[in-house]
Amino acid sequence: MARLSVNLNKVALLRNSRKTGVPDPVSFVARARAAGAMGITLHPRPDERHVRRTDVDAIAAEMAPHRPAFELNLEGYPDARFLEIVRAARPEQVTFVPDAPDVFTSDKGFDLDAAQERLVREAMAEIADLGTRVILFVDPDPAVVPRVAAIGAAGIEIYTGSYAEAFETGAHGPILEAAAQAARVAREHGLVVNAGHDLTLANIPPLVAAIPHLAEASIGHVLTADALVMGFEPAVRAYAEALAG
Repeated sequence: MARLSVNLNKVALLRNSRKTGVPDPVSFVARARAAGAMGITLHPRPDERHVRRTDVDAIAAEMAPHRPAFELNLEGYPDARFLEIVRAARPEQVTFVPDAPDVFTSDKGFDLDAAQERLVREAMAEIADLGTRVILFVDPDPAVVPRVAAIGAAGIEIYTGSYAEAFETGAHGPILEAAAQAARVAREHGLVVNAGHDLTLANIPPLVAAIPHLAEASIGHVLTADALVMGFEPAVRAYAEALAG
């Protein structure tokens, strides 16, 4: 059964459109947990266009009584700034992404060429004493998975944006099979398999069926959009149930 980690970035984005502090992302932590989420995901980008450094501190503190069972997952490019945030929050899981600071959204996984391998190895060494599980964001490409294992990361998060886009036209079969194959290779190497990006209540069931050992999906954008219609707690509950299969 895959766990749901609710990404609160879009709640923070709405908050940032005014100077009233409303809605407060911290107030959604307890709601997410009560509705069946198993964790919270935050991606504190350098421009702080959604989640801010102060949000990470406040949310980590709010979650403290329920951790480590209720996990904090921090996503980000593994530079010195992000690693400082990680060391302060001490998340149960950190997901390294290869995107530059100015990109619109994370839409490309690690290739793990020489430069990226060096970057990841150095970042992992910086936080090795935290006991944090390190996940690498990768495309649905089986070939890159052995490189993740060789570096010593704990697992992968498969980028599902291309799958979600193809799903809308019914052309998702090949990408779904590639994702499933990447997941199978990851399992053979003893890696955790997560997934994320543009997952919906419609496209989750085929993904879960294709990757029965999926550990976790972090979902924020569409869940937040659905929450505008369904309400936040019902939306979280619906996504948690979809991931449960």
